[in-house]
Amino acid sequence: MVLRYIQSSRLPTRWGAFDIHGFEDPFKGKEHIAISMGSCDSTQPLLIRIHSECLTGDALGSLRCDCGEQLQRAMQQISEVGRGAILYLRQEGRGIGLVNKIKAYHLQDQGADTVEANERLGFGADMRDYSICAPMLQHLGAAQVELMTNNPRKVKALIDLGIDVVRRVPLKTDSNPHNAAYLSTKAGKLGHLFGDQ
Repeated sequence: MVLRYIQSSRLPTRWGAFDIHGFEDPFKGKEHIAISMGSCDSTQPLLIRIHSECLTGDALGSLRCDCGEQLQRAMQQISEVGRGAILYLRQEGRGIGLVNKIKAYHLQDQGADTVEANERLGFGADMRDYSICAPMLQHLGAAQVELMTNNPRKVKALIDLGIDVVRRVPLKTDSNPHNAAYLSTKAGKLGHLFGDQ
């Protein structure tokens, strides 16, 4: 995987000052970012989250998913320990794109679950590619990571890339009437672990 580092800058947030790092995938024409706090190249494992872009949840506050809340919780947890990183990957809608996600939402409004909706549109249940994480972590200097996720597939993906995942850190969010079925599908069909499992 060839990923080109572009530039870094400071990013003040409600959770403190992060550094933001820009990367470009020249083959797919996509830009990705990492935000980091503290030293990433320590001998101690780095607390990280891999977060796939969710414009509706991250920026618009959608209650259909738990993405925006997970992002904010991850930033908060990193701020509390003073050290960590979030790899923000541009793969909206589990890799199907924003407009196709809106089409999937329409199918969900008609009774399909989130996996069925993607499959009816001709996509796999989860089309995300985590191979870009390896060069991003290498750039940051992280040798070992503690991964904030409820998704065991992310843990396996990093291990398969040769990244030393020393611990999975559950990322707890609250359910609501709009995302309860979505969370149930994530657990039942995609194997997500909720609670302290």
